[in-house]
Amino acid sequence: MLNRSAAMLLAAAALPLAACDSGPSVKAENATAGEVAEQMADAGGTGSFVNPGKWESKVTIEDISMPGMPPEAAAQMKGMVGNAQATQSCLTPEEAKRPKEDFFSSGQTGCRYDHFTMSGGKIDAAMKCTREGGTQEMQMAGTYSGDSYSMVMQTAATGQGPTSGMKMRMRVDAKRIGACDGTEEKS
Repeated sequence: MLNRSAAMLLAAAALPLAACDSGPSVKAENATAGEVAEQMADAGGTGSFVNPGKWESKVTIEDISMPGMPPEAAAQMKGMVGNAQATQSCLTPEEAKRPKEDFFSSGQTGCRYDHFTMSGGKIDAAMKCTREGGTQEMQMAGTYSGDSYSMVMQTAATGQGPTSGMKMRMRVDAKRIGACDGTEEKS
């Protein structure tokens, strides 16, 4: 269920999770991505919950397995392990104040958080996405501040289809590197 581009989207979705560790906290259970986004917006009040600007994210796949994958494809996937992929994105002040619902689910539908906790510089979340023929479970844990975050994400897919049985662990390290200048991707 989660291909390389979806993994990159998931990593990009983590950007709004970087918040001031002395700021508000969010705790949700059995919540949709929209409900978590709303709690994030409410917790931020009239100010920015995250620092807007140009962010650089480095995604490193630490481990991946996909039973039944053709050998050539498996070799290509294993070749991605340990190679950091860097992207830059621009988070506007408006997006920082009111994160969009799909920031928290990478645009996937049928997702619910088993739990989502962000407080005191730590984040811990587990989300399950159900789609035709399968389920994808994701766990995220890490640390954050207003200008950086580091998170480990694990995902496992079950059900039918080509990604059934896939497991992946990746690390996302990101930092705010200045003001947006138009050369970065839009969030």
